[in-house]
Amino acid sequence: MFSRRSFLATSSAATGLALSLAACSSDGGGDDPVDVADLSTGAMDDYAVGTQFTATEPFDLPILFNDNAAYPYREDWLFWSELTKLTNVTLKPTIVPMSDYEQKRSLLVSAGDAPYVIPKTYPGQESAFVTSGAILAISDYVEHMPNYQDKVSTWGLEEEIERLKQQDGKYYVMPGLHEEVWPDYTLAYRVDVLEELGLPEPTTWDELTEVYRRVREAKPEMWPLSDRFKGDCLLGLVAASHGVGSGWGLGDGVVRDEPGSDTLVFGPQQDEYRAMTEWFATGVAEKLIDPESFTQEDDPAVQKFVTGKSFSIATNSQNLIDYRTGLIENVGEKAVVKKMLLPGGPRGQVMAGSRLENGVMFTAEMAEDEHFLAILQFFDWLWYSDAGQEFAKWGVEGVTFEREGDKRVPAADVTFLGINPEGTKDLRKDFGFSGGNYAYGGTTELLRSTMNDEEVAWQEEMAAGHEPAEPLPPYPFDEIQQEDATLVVTPLTDFVSQSTLKFTTGQRDLAEWDAFVTECDDNGASTYMDIVHEAQDAFAG
Repeated sequence: MFSRRSFLATSSAATGLALSLAACSSDGGGDDPVDVADLSTGAMDDYAVGTQFTATEPFDLPILFNDNAAYPYREDWLFWSELTKLTNVTLKPTIVPMSDYEQKRSLLVSAGDAPYVIPKTYPGQESAFVTSGAILAISDYVEHMPNYQDKVSTWGLEEEIERLKQQDGKYYVMPGLHEEVWPDYTLAYRVDVLEELGLPEPTTWDELTEVYRRVREAKPEMWPLSDRFKGDCLLGLVAASHGVGSGWGLGDGVVRDEPGSDTLVFGPQQDEYRAMTEWFATGVAEKLIDPESFTQEDDPAVQKFVTGKSFSIATNSQNLIDYRTGLIENVGEKAVVKKMLLPGGPRGQVMAGSRLENGVMFTAEMAEDEHFLAILQFFDWLWYSDAGQEFAKWGVEGVTFEREGDKRVPAADVTFLGINPEGTKDLRKDFGFSGGNYAYGGTTELLRSTMNDEEVAWQEEMAAGHEPAEPLPPYPFDEIQQEDATLVVTPLTDFVSQSTLKFTTGQRDLAEWDAFVTECDDNGASTYMDIVHEAQDAFAG
């Protein structure tokens, strides 16, 4: 359910994500919509917001399934049987390991062999398939999805949805919808060490550097920061507060030239990117940041933290639980760890993220199925209704969860994300609920219902003191632009990532920054931005 992309979904245009996939070529998508009245077998006549969808006759629905090794697929999950009981629809999953999911999805769609429903698709990834005509322009049919329309309208998501549109004015992915921006990733740090040194929690990256200096001085045996995720998580977080993207948030590198402007530039060539890079380079040069942060695997980084050899490490709410357990085992109860409120940068207290979560594509073939309208209603209920979202996340009341007043809690024998650790059955592993294929989006209340009190407090403080990063204006590519852009953007962003690593670790002196800016153009930055500006103008005009 948690993902690296969800925390930095707006750090760069989603188009950049799509370009990592092979572009398909054909005569283009966007065909005229079909008449669903002719394909209404099993559909409900009175389906509306608040209505339990139950097909008037049973049918099977093929779906691609992203199999997460942390809670691997089981045929006997309660999720499957209870969903069929509620809706009269039986999902028929095609199981694909998470490690191969994007490649396998691309191959299946390109070959015309994909099942009707293709979840775990991030906005932007669908762009590579639009021109092939293989996927459905789902925007043609949202009038049949009352729960989806209601949430878009009630939560004021129209502008975000507008950015999903391709050059033909239609969109081809149905995103998960969040009521509010949902941050998660930040740094975990040793509260006991900070208190021992008499220091307050830092509020800016510069203040954090000063904290690191004090930690290094007082505890030379401890790295102030030895990071995981090859440093890509933290690069994205620091970059976002500088108004650019890096690491997980690099995307295609495109950013606004300044807040509020619709002028788009290549972020790594900007002074703000240099300032972000300098923050890391200073930390490495002063031995505040372990240079292995950018090359080591996660396990060594975690071991350094849980054995007291480092003061801080990148985290999300799930990682924090593991860190705490490891610290208690290795260091003892004196070791206290918590999530740091995201430090601010030149752009202020910024939390990168989006109210649009990963979503679902549909094959064009689905629009020929006699159950097409019923499938739309089923999808609308499970992914967008309050009842469907609660079911996907929490399961069955009285079996997997109970209510204590307005609060949902796991059943006595069920555990979930550290809640009710005495439970012997896991909500995801043993029952199939809260899985990443269908349980995303929803109200803030539903999202926070799966969090412990500590995480809820962090979320509330983040919401009170931080502003969401400003999303980019759309610039969807047509078929020719996409083919041209694909040839440029992958080697360009690879060059940027490699150069960023050299600058941050001191392998290349920041005095050579001007040369790097020129080298970006030599590697296609100016060519790519010409394509972006052309696409932006065409979409706006």
